[in-house]
Amino acid sequence: MKNLNDIFFEHKDRLIDKWDHYLDIYEENFSEFVNKKPKVLEIGVYHGGSLQMWKRYFGEGCNIVGLDINHECKKYEEDGISIVIGDQSSPDFWASFFESHGEFDIIIDDGSHINSHQIITFLSAWPHLKNNGVYLVEDLHCAYWREYGGGYRNPANFLEFSKQLIDEQNAYWSRDPGSFPVSGITNQLRTVSYNDSMVVFKKKIRTGAPVRYCVGNPSRPLSAAEEEVVAAAKRRVSDLLTNQK
Repeated sequence: MKNLNDIFFEHKDRLIDKWDHYLDIYEENFSEFVNKKPKVLEIGVYHGGSLQMWKRYFGEGCNIVGLDINHECKKYEEDGISIVIGDQSSPDFWASFFESHGEFDIIIDDGSHINSHQIITFLSAWPHLKNNGVYLVEDLHCAYWREYGGGYRNPANFLEFSKQLIDEQNAYWSRDPGSFPVSGITNQLRTVSYNDSMVVFKKKIRTGAPVRYCVGNPSRPLSAAEEEVVAAAKRRVSDLLTNQK
């Protein structure tokens, strides 16, 4: 099986435009979906070459959907690749889109690169990412460019928006729930990884706060408070193992 670097550099069909370090990041985050028939949405069709790359990479049976505002892109459809024309800055469009297309395993935002569009897209699309899915936003150097609605430490840029999601991810640990409440993101966002010009979000749905487990024996005497915590954590392990039998 060829990796994504091989597929990219052997590509002779429609134009693909990628920064060199993107290919390894794609491979790190998407390889688990190869030959699993994933449903993939790529926002930003350009010349259609990357849609062909994903089709070849993910293998037979994958479902690739491209989205672009340019009506010319509709001509790049082929077997296994469908293209929808729409405006990623419109929440109404996204509501209609997901009503028609359902959930996706992978969502890639390589669209307008305008920061407000990226934020609207994330808020609209994240609920329709499947459990264990991957949401990737690229070309985030535009977060630093004012012509794209960005600027260094500008709270309106996508990178600053994404940093707030890290707080939401950790909301169960907050001691100030009035200003730092548990949200849908708290129970869905498994990991956020930052790369040069790219952020990758992975979804893993949970039903509540993390559960503490303890196993083994203390190496020194425990305080009364520690004994209570450890005993409770050990009971959770015991209950877990009992329920697994």
